[in-house]
Amino acid sequence: MEKVEYNLDQIDLQILRIMQQNARTNNADIARELGMAPSAILERVKKLEHKSVILDYHTHINPDALDQKMLSFIFIKSHDNIGDQRVGLLLAKIPEVLEVHDIAGDDGYLIKVRTSDSSGLVDLMRNTLSQIDGIISTRTTIVLETVKESHKLVIPS
Repeated sequence: MEKVEYNLDQIDLQILRIMQQNARTNNADIARELGMAPSAILERVKKLEHKSVILDYHTHINPDALDQKMLSFIFIKSHDNIGDQRVGLLLAKIPEVLEVHDIAGDDGYLIKVRTSDSSGLVDLMRNTLSQIDGIISTRTTIVLETVKESHKLVIPS
C-alpha cells in the first residue's frame, strides 16, 4: 500500500476544523475568521479536495425520522482469505449496512447496520446476509442506547 504525503499546514488544519464543525460554512466566512481572502480559501479547499483530504460532504440525518431506530453491530466470520475482500464488497452493497470493517481476530468483518426494529434486523439476516456465499457465521450486538456517535476526527493543533 502506497503511503500518501498530504503536507497540511496550519491554515489547512484551521480550514478543516471549521469545515468539520459545519461543512456549510462558506468561503467568505472562513476567510473572515482566518483573515484571508475568500479566493485563497476557495483555492485551498479545492486543493484539499483534489488531494483527497476532504473526501465528501454529508448531511447528518436523525435515524428516528426515517424509522431506523435499531442500531446493531454484526461480527461476520467468512471464508475470505487474507487480502480477499469479496464478502466485504458484497456486504458494502447492502443499503442497511452503514460501515464494513475488515478486522483482525476470529471474525473477518464487523458491520454496522440500521433497521427499523428487531424484525427488520431478522429480515436482513435471513434474507440478505444468508444469501452471501462465504459467510460462515454471525454474532450480533444490539445497541440499547448510543452515548456518542460521531465522524469528527481529532485535528492536530
